[in-house]
Amino acid sequence: MQKVILEDLGRVDFKTAWDYQYELQRAIIAQKNERRDDPEYAAPLLPHRFLFCEHTPVYTLGKAGKIAHLLLSETELQSKNIDFYPINRGGDITFHGIGQVVGYPIFDLDRLFTDIGKYVRYLEEAAIRVCADYGIVAQRSDGESGAWLCNADGTRWRKICAVGIHLSRWVTMHGFAFNVNTDLRYYDHIVPCGIADKGVTSLQAELGRIVPEAEVKAKILREFSNLFEIDFIVS
Repeated sequence: MQKVILEDLGRVDFKTAWDYQYELQRAIIAQKNERRDDPEYAAPLLPHRFLFCEHTPVYTLGKAGKIAHLLLSETELQSKNIDFYPINRGGDITFHGIGQVVGYPIFDLDRLFTDIGKYVRYLEEAAIRVCADYGIVAQRSDGESGAWLCNADGTRWRKICAVGIHLSRWVTMHGFAFNVNTDLRYYDHIVPCGIADKGVTSLQAELGRIVPEAEVKAKILREFSNLFEIDFIVS
């Protein structure tokens, strides 16, 4: 099984984590370029990385997103101490904040599998399996990324885990945001993921109790290890 270095950044602002992801991704890409250009390049392969973190409140807008889906002005954002960044992942607008488990895999898919659809499905599947551990039935929604819940009659769709990625030379960045104990009121100020007729939820909202975030992280790592056939090494 391939090794992945695990690093928990704790609570960190979005830009700091974004810059760090980019630095790690570019290092792997640079090495891949060196190996391609120099047949005798013998340096050991840089490892895959996996970053956990929790962000201070921020809205991020993906490449396909519409600024109209942000319902606050710049002045209102400042008054509420919420950051905003247009970024290079797919998808539309979403929220990151306290009580949310965010995971950023920096994986070289050339060493795993070169299938973007499969990669996204694995991110979703990890969240779906974690929900099942709590007795919550999560699923996919046709044409929309992430892990979703709905009522037995197919009504009241709500997203519990958002997924948005970016790849360069088959090296990933960005990832998923799993709502554990997230303050869902922040979503009132956006059209989440650009989808007006569906909502958002969290483990806390569904279970009616605070859920230990360390517990959720451990379950996520277990599912990633099983799905991707990898071993984590704590940094």
